[in-house]
Amino acid sequence: MSMNDPLADMLTRIRNATRAYFPVVEMPLSKLKVNVAKVLVEEGYIANYHIIQQGPQGTLKLELKYGPNNEQVITGLRRISKPGLRQYKRSTNIPKVLSGLGIAILSTSQGVITDRQARQQNIGGELLCEVW
Repeated sequence: MSMNDPLADMLTRIRNATRAYFPVVEMPLSKLKVNVAKVLVEEGYIANYHIIQQGPQGTLKLELKYGPNNEQVITGLRRISKPGLRQYKRSTNIPKVLSGLGIAILSTSQGVITDRQARQQNIGGELLCEVW
């Protein structure tokens, strides 16, 4: 089965796994997914990620994170830029997610970074998704 939007598939898998309180979620491997997982680990939304090089493509394994009373750390994920309608933003037009409580993930010339880093470095890019 061919997938049109692998990043949307990743976000849906994470959303479904957190709602079902799964400790781990697995998905097909890609460079973009690894970079998004790296940002999620740096921002504290997931515990860790592992790359399993098995088979032709490999697997990305995310360890999800929950609070002390088993509350969800990731309460929402939303894909912004889609294959049919790409969303590019300048550094001055990058929206704040929940008034700064969430993050927006951007693909820039400097790699995949958060909205705060993009504003600080004064660079824009493709607005991939929002996490809160």
